[in-house]
Amino acid sequence: MTIETTTDPRFSGLPGRPGKIIAVHLSYSSRAAQRGRTPEAPSYFFKASSSVAASGSTVTRPAGTELLAFEGEIALVIGIPTRNVSLADAWDHVGWVTAANDLGLYDLRAGDKGANVRSKSGDGFTPLGPRLLDARRLDPTGLRVRTWVNGALAQDDTTGALLFPLAQIVADLSQHLTLEPGDVILTGTPAGSSVLQPGDVVEVEVDAPEAGLATGRLVTTVADGDGPGFDPTLGALPSVDDTQRAEAWGSPASAIPGSSTAAERDERAERDESDPTDASRLDTDLRDALFRLPVAALSQQLRKRGLDDVTIDGVHALHPDRRLVGTARTLRFVPHRPDLFETHGGGYNAQKRAFDTVGAGEVIVIEARGETGSGTLGDILALRAHARGAAGIVTDGGVRDVDAVRAVGLPVYAAGAHPAVLGRKHVPWDHDVTIACGGTTVQPGDIVVGDADGVLVIPPPLVREVVEAALAQEEEDAWIAARVAEGHPIEGLFPLDATWRARYEAERTQR
Repeated sequence: MTIETTTDPRFSGLPGRPGKIIAVHLSYSSRAAQRGRTPEAPSYFFKASSSVAASGSTVTRPAGTELLAFEGEIALVIGIPTRNVSLADAWDHVGWVTAANDLGLYDLRAGDKGANVRSKSGDGFTPLGPRLLDARRLDPTGLRVRTWVNGALAQDDTTGALLFPLAQIVADLSQHLTLEPGDVILTGTPAGSSVLQPGDVVEVEVDAPEAGLATGRLVTTVADGDGPGFDPTLGALPSVDDTQRAEAWGSPASAIPGSSTAAERDERAERDESDPTDASRLDTDLRDALFRLPVAALSQQLRKRGLDDVTIDGVHALHPDRRLVGTARTLRFVPHRPDLFETHGGGYNAQKRAFDTVGAGEVIVIEARGETGSGTLGDILALRAHARGAAGIVTDGGVRDVDAVRAVGLPVYAAGAHPAVLGRKHVPWDHDVTIACGGTTVQPGDIVVGDADGVLVIPPPLVREVVEAALAQEEEDAWIAARVAEGHPIEGLFPLDATWRARYEAERTQR
């Protein structure tokens, strides 16, 4: 085999400088599920050979950008000229296997319009190495790829989960062009890819567990770029939106707009943990008090504080005797449109992601625009939420399989029942965003409380104040009820006038 050799340290993990680098878009079932689409055949894009870097290199995130994402992958290095080879013979044309990190800058994807030229070919965006494994000693169906970020395992998958076997990728490409010795094929990444921050260290390793062979860890450190950034007079500038953030981070729930450095991210996390108004935390005392307090009492206190539009109207409990208390996880449906359902309705869509990731003590709150002409959940999703420890579900749409959902035992509030599936009226669009449910705004982390009277939403910063005031009011109301039961007239007693107030305070002090 003839390969162009070089002393350039960038290519120290390869037999020489590759003539071309070809990457596969979607190839692992886990990644396809995450993206909500499964391709029928492999598709490809090119990366510049100047983007290659060796293990131990540093990659720079350009100034003015935020979405530099890693993708741990298995790289194939072609050993002999390959053109129009059969599936059975394709693996014989692979010379070596190594580890790759198919780095990409999502900020530039819009300008690339699918070509990935700028978003994937930046200097240092294709680390490869550190060691080559002889493909003749490997079973292509028994390889594993793993990725670590700052020492934590982020990706772990095997070629057994590929949508398209490695040999198929080689054979398919050979139908269209000649693969030359030294060419590199990046074979796609499994689920778990996400965004890196300056200061992060990412490591990728490919191994063959049964053969006891491994590439060793391919190490890359991220640095923050300085300087003025991209010149607006020369071409498209970096741009991001919620879709790009969600795809770069892996999901809307994990997207962190505006992140800069790993140290700042850690500092923010520590600050959030110590923040008593943190929406994700509801301590035991508050939770117990909310379970005891009627929703009507809480509503009264919220009204006193100017919040008169925090009830989720039009929903009814499948279990009127069950209380609902938890923090909100939100899910938004938009009106059905065939083209949008084609892109967002199938696969691992927003609805499935929300139910698959709901945490203990959380309430899934669904925006369905009051449309009850189809279900927004059924028994399978209710079972999943129950298994995850969810506190309940609230939807201003319909429920299908209503008897089976009721049998799960999870507190569920819905606007009605309907036998039709989701796609009749809705497209699952996104989750963990601000939504409107039953006429009120709900944000992730809001406190959701429900009983037979209905469901209301409490802003987290107010919850302690509202609970303490409601408990005090309940104590007062119980005392008033006892006086009424003794035969006293309502006048002056409800509400307490000065005379009755003095008597109440005196008895309360004695207790």
